[in-house]
Amino acid sequence: MGLLTIIKKTKRKEREMRLLILGLDNAGKTTILKRINGDDISKVSPTLGFEIKTLEYQGYKLNIWDVGGQKSIRSYWRNYFEQTEGLIWVVDSADRLRLHDCKEELHKLLQEERLAGASLLVFANKQDLPGSMNGEDIQRHLDLDTIRTHHWSIQPCSGVTGDHLLKGMDWLIRDIGSRIYLLD
Repeated sequence: MGLLTIIKKTKRKEREMRLLILGLDNAGKTTILKRINGDDISKVSPTLGFEIKTLEYQGYKLNIWDVGGQKSIRSYWRNYFEQTEGLIWVVDSADRLRLHDCKEELHKLLQEERLAGASLLVFANKQDLPGSMNGEDIQRHLDLDTIRTHHWSIQPCSGVTGDHLLKGMDWLIRDIGSRIYLLD
């Protein structure tokens, strides 16, 4: 991010962040976004395109792009990368069969030039389900420790119960804010 961009952002009256929430289909991306926004989660259907939610969080205006994770849609993810400051990667912690696909897709994303420097929050979702893997297992299976190109954090959570979602969001906003805005 260039100095001009940084100066421009510090001068903005309204501090904004563009976040992208991605992951394989059925990982719980939309449920997490609805839960964070205080929306009803009783009727969540698969996201077949994208949805944008704008919400206020810790003095920032967050523009969160929720993009479907079906295999047929993933090739279009790159259309949403521009000016993304934070990437939220959602993992279904109970879906052991697709963990390898999940890892491959994540590492492919992290090589994208337009996502260079974006902070990465990995939500190890569905911790409320029996047999779900814990955060350390997900971290190991996704090879997160090999990531040197992005600041990252993993947060075990549950989109259904809301457990630990705000803890993850707090880290993400703090990390982006410390890179992009001159914090007081």
